Amino acid sequence: MSTTRFPARDLAHVAVFAALIIALGLPGSINIGISGVPITLQSMGVMMAGALLGPRKGVLAVLTVIALGLVGLPVLAGGRTALVSLSSPTAGFLIGWIPTAFVIGWLTAKMLPKYRIIAGIGINLLGGVVILYAFGIVGMMVRGHMSFVAAWSANAAFIPLDAAKAFVTALVASQVHRAYPALLRDSVISSNKTVVAN
Repeated sequence: MSTTRFPARDLAHVAVFAALIIALGLPGSINIGISGVPITLQSMGVMMAGALLGPRKGVLAVLTVIALGLVGLPVLAGGRTALVSLSSPTAGFLIGWIPTAFVIGWLTAKMLPKYRIIAGIGINLLGGVVILYAFGIVGMMVRGHMSFVAAWSANAAFIPLDAAKAFVTALVASQVHRAYPALLRDSVISSNKTVVAN
């Protein structure tokens, strides 16, 4: 009988990066203007989860954080729960973490075995700025009853900071993949492997 196995090592990676995302929220958040959009470091943790773990483990790390927040734990910046975030105009940003981690992880996996910093920055910008902001702006339009122009204007000032996060993530990913080349590879390959149960 064949079964698909999720190795304990992969579970450990998911747990560590879920903890990293939560830890990056501990400094709290800064709200600028009346939009209510917080500046936090957690989106960089999401970028790193994708860039270092790949699409499967990266998304699972993000889902772990969201699941913890849904049961009432204050895992988001500012001591917020996922329920609070999802009921606010910033709901789209939290939901956007999932495609952000997936896209960054999938494209990074395609680039390996040699991680290229410039390409990595581009991938991180696509996932961590373009895709994340697309979800965030739609969320603000739906939950905050804002026009597209108003939602875009409320977020435009944050793009340079998130671009800097994409740059830092690429630098970290370059060093990690050089030192541990199998870290992301098993996320792509092991999902297609099966083992024979004894």
